[in-house]
Amino acid sequence: MPTILLKNVSTIYQGESRPAIKNVNLIVEKGEFICIVGPNGAGKTTLLETICGCLKPAEGEVRVLGFNMVRDGVKARRRIGYVPQDFMVGPDEAYRALDVVLMGRFGRLGLLRKPGRSDVEKALEAMDRLGILELAERPIGKLSGGQQQKVMIARALAKEPEILLLDEPLSNLDYEARRQVAELLAEITVERQVSTLVVAHNPESLLQVCHRVLLVSEGRIIADVSRENLDELSIPAVFPGLKRNGL
Repeated sequence: MPTILLKNVSTIYQGESRPAIKNVNLIVEKGEFICIVGPNGAGKTTLLETICGCLKPAEGEVRVLGFNMVRDGVKARRRIGYVPQDFMVGPDEAYRALDVVLMGRFGRLGLLRKPGRSDVEKALEAMDRLGILELAERPIGKLSGGQQQKVMIARALAKEPEILLLDEPLSNLDYEARRQVAELLAEITVERQVSTLVVAHNPESLLQVCHRVLLVSEGRIIADVSRENLDELSIPAVFPGLKRNGL
């Protein structure tokens, strides 16, 4: 069975009448790195939230790691690393960056178990790979937007997930940092055989390293192409706001 399977899935937000995603079919295999692009309001975030079980589909079937996400979403989410789009914390938040990254281990430990030495080592390793080890003792609220973004990515990696779902994880980073993080995500996808789905409004760095690109518009996946066949898909022609730097 694929790592992620969506069959004829439509999702409607509470209080809305129109589906945010409509009749979506998607198969994601183990170790695939997929970049999801499209304009604002296209349904990219809804797609991730439906996959991780944050939203229940109005129609269709969602299976993740073999679990039916309506019945067994809690079990699947223990094995998913998720970074939402809106995560920024205020300047008075006192948790250390290391504390926040360690929260990624709770899915494996359970909320009532205290992280041990090995958990701290996993958290520090994730921070080191993202180049933020020196921020471990800093309060998360005192960090810049880009630094907070890297902390949240490190938290997802520290979980040692089988699936990574990242919603605009590079938006607060400069060009060089976006390139480095995109390459790191590609490395981890291969090393750990993680299934990685990344939403990006400006995907230029990700398009250099991903395996597939999903183009989403008006709640539908209107194109699904491999990176090698990107020339068949004129992203700027479809969405002028999107960039394909160097491609």
